Amino acid sequence: MAEDNSDKIPLLHSIGGGDRSGGGGGEITNVLIFSIFIAVCTSFVGGSTYAYSAPVQSAIISDLGLSTADYSLFGSILTIGGLFGSILCGKITDYVGRKATMGIANILYIIGWLLIAFSQGAWSLDSGRLILGFATSLGDYVVPVYIAEIAPKNIRGGLVFMSQLMFFTGIASVLLVGLVTRWRMLALIAMLPCVIQLLGIFSIPESPRWLVNVGRVDDYETALQWLRGKNTDISQEAADIRCLQDYIDGVEDIEGDSFFNVFRLKYAYALTVGLGIMALSSFGGTTGILYYGTEIFESAGFSGTIGTMTMALIQLPPSVLGVVMMDKFGRWPLLMYSAGGMCLACLSVALSFLLKEHGWLTFYSPYLAFIGISIFSAAYPIGMGGIPYVIMSEIFPINIKGAAGSLAIVVSYLSDLIVSYSFNFMMGWSSSGTFFIFTCINLFTLFFVAKMVPETKGRTLEEIQLLLIW
Repeated sequence: MAEDNSDKIPLLHSIGGGDRSGGGGGEITNVLIFSIFIAVCTSFVGGSTYAYSAPVQSAIISDLGLSTADYSLFGSILTIGGLFGSILCGKITDYVGRKATMGIANILYIIGWLLIAFSQGAWSLDSGRLILGFATSLGDYVVPVYIAEIAPKNIRGGLVFMSQLMFFTGIASVLLVGLVTRWRMLALIAMLPCVIQLLGIFSIPESPRWLVNVGRVDDYETALQWLRGKNTDISQEAADIRCLQDYIDGVEDIEGDSFFNVFRLKYAYALTVGLGIMALSSFGGTTGILYYGTEIFESAGFSGTIGTMTMALIQLPPSVLGVVMMDKFGRWPLLMYSAGGMCLACLSVALSFLLKEHGWLTFYSPYLAFIGISIFSAAYPIGMGGIPYVIMSEIFPINIKGAAGSLAIVVSYLSDLIVSYSFNFMMGWSSSGTFFIFTCINLFTLFFVAKMVPETKGRTLEEIQLLLIW
C-alpha cells in the first residue's frame, strides 16, 4: 500500500524556494577550504594504511622472524578491524558528531601506528593493524559525510571526491616512500597527518545539519555562516535545512526511532542504490587487483616491479580529474565511464591469461595484462573508486544516515573480504576464468548504473532526499 505523501508537496515547494543561490552558488571560503583539508587528512592516512603492507613485507618478516602465514594474518587483519568499525561508524558519528568522530579515528590511527613502529613480535604488529582497520572504517564513513554536509551544492561532488583523491595519494606516497624507508620509520611518517588533524580539528565548524538533528538549533546557523562567509546570505539554505529537519522530526514521532526503520519500503530505492554501488565497486575485482597486483603481473609474465609502480602512479591523474569533473559532468557519466573501463580492462587481462594458457602469442600476452591493469587503475579512481562514497553521503536522509551509512560500509568491507580471500583460490582454478567473471560483473555494473543510479549534481541534500524518498 502506497504511503500518503500529500504533505510532501508543500515541502517540495518550500525547499530551495526563493533565492536558489543561497548556499549553492559554489562559494569557497578560507574556513571551508581549511575544514576540508583537515577532514581529508584522515583519508590520506586511510590510503597509507591500505598500502603499508606492500613495500615492507620482506623487511618485517626478516626483522621479526615471521612466517608467511604470520604476515598474511597481518595483512588481512586490517579488514577484520574495518568490519568491526563499519558496524559502529554510523552510530558513533551520529552520537558524538562528525568532528569528534574524526578525532577518535585519528587517536586510533596514532595508537595503531605506534604499536607497529615499536613492534617486537607478531602480537603487537597485528594489534596495531587491527586498530588501524577500525580507524579506517570510521574515516571511510565520516569524512565524505562531513564534507557533503558542509559543502555548497554546486561544488559538493568534487569536494567530497577530494577524500578519495587523498586516499589514492596516500597509497602512492607509501608505495614510493616505502622503497627508500625502513618499515618502522614508514609507520611514524604515516602517522604525521593524524597529528596535523588533531591540532586543526578544534578550529573547524561542526556540520550544521548534524547540529540541527541533535537539537542544537542555536548553533547551526552560526556554523553555516562561518562556512559560507560573514557577508553571505544563508537565510534560504538555513531555512531548507530546518524545514526538512522539522518534517523528519514529525515522521519520527510517528514511526519511532529504530534501526529497522532503514528497511522501510520508502527507503528501499536509496538503500538499493547505496548498498548496490558499494558492493559492485568491490566485486568488479578491485581488491584482488590492488592487493595482489604484483602476483598478477608476474603470473602473466610481466615485470612485477614495473607493473606495480605503474599501477600506483597511474591512479593519481584520474583522481585529480574526478575532483575537477564531478560537478561539471555529474556523477552518472563518470560512473558509466569507470565501469566501462573496468569491464574492458578485466577483459584484456582475461584474454592475456587465455592466450598464455593455450600458448598463443606468448610474446604479446604479458602486455595485454599490463595494458588491462593500467586501464583498470585509470578507470577505477575516477568513478567506482570514489563516487559510491559521494552517493552514500548524499542520498540517505539525516534520520537514517547513521544506520544506512553503517550498512553501506559493512557491505563494502564484506565485499572486499570476499574478493581478497577468494581471489587466490579463483586464480588457482583458472586465471582467465577469474577475470572473465570480473568482466561480467563490471558489465552488470554498467546496467545497474544506467538503470538505477540517479544524478545528484546541482541539488541540495534536502532536495535529493525529498525526491528519492518522501
